[in-house]
Amino acid sequence: MRVAVVGHVEWIRFARVDKIPGAGEISHSFDHWEQAGGAGAVAAVQLALLADEATLFTVLGDDDLGRRAKAELESRGVVVHTGVDERPQRWAFTQIDDPGERTITTVGPKLVPRGHDEQLPWHELAEMDAVFFVAGDADALVHARRARVLTATPRELDVLRRGGVVLDALVGSGSDPAEQYRAGDLEPEPQLVVTTSGSLGGWTRPGGPFSAAVPPGEIVDTYGAGDSFAAGLTYALGTGLPAAEAVAFAARCGAGALTGRGVAPRHVALR
Repeated sequence: MRVAVVGHVEWIRFARVDKIPGAGEISHSFDHWEQAGGAGAVAAVQLALLADEATLFTVLGDDDLGRRAKAELESRGVVVHTGVDERPQRWAFTQIDDPGERTITTVGPKLVPRGHDEQLPWHELAEMDAVFFVAGDADALVHARRARVLTATPRELDVLRRGGVVLDALVGSGSDPAEQYRAGDLEPEPQLVVTTSGSLGGWTRPGGPFSAAVPPGEIVDTYGAGDSFAAGLTYALGTGLPAAEAVAFAARCGAGALTGRGVAPRHVALR
């Protein structure tokens, strides 16, 4: 299996707090750490665990955080193809409360790959079994469509409209307003639409409701669970699994990510 992600990276500064502070309040952390994260990075790490290696097409800032993000991702089995942006690397402050829910504040513009960037070997996408499109411009999306299977997030709905390509699956969170999708929002319609609802499971069109997987351990935090679900779905569809089985596998990937600290996808056996 050859798998790839087209998307963005953020350098994440995590803080574990007893509660998320309200307006005017102060909250104190009792644990803190830093990792390369963001949807593109999390999905790439998950795919690397499933396929032994994954390729990430991205853009990183030409600064220390950009270089640290690249080095960390490469140490986790991700082949990083990156353009370089003169702007600083985007970072985010992520607070995790006692139940494990995460609250994220991003700092700086999202740096996304562009299809005309000659620093990126776009021709390699034609050799991929499956690609997850997280962020980029319409030209990058068209390049990604050369893969045998292409999935995407509705968070980039305007780009998906402009690209006008057929998606094998569109996957997003039903609780995130930025990931809402309604029939007719894209032309052509995606072959499969998957809407997740955390512990409630979710809904597929076609297909109907599906159940959430039981986490294989204690829930530590929710960071990256949705991105691991999407990566798992991409991988499973790339192997040729039918939609219902691919969604069930993706749910197990999402559940596994709940049991680790921060960016912590888990390897999940396909069968």
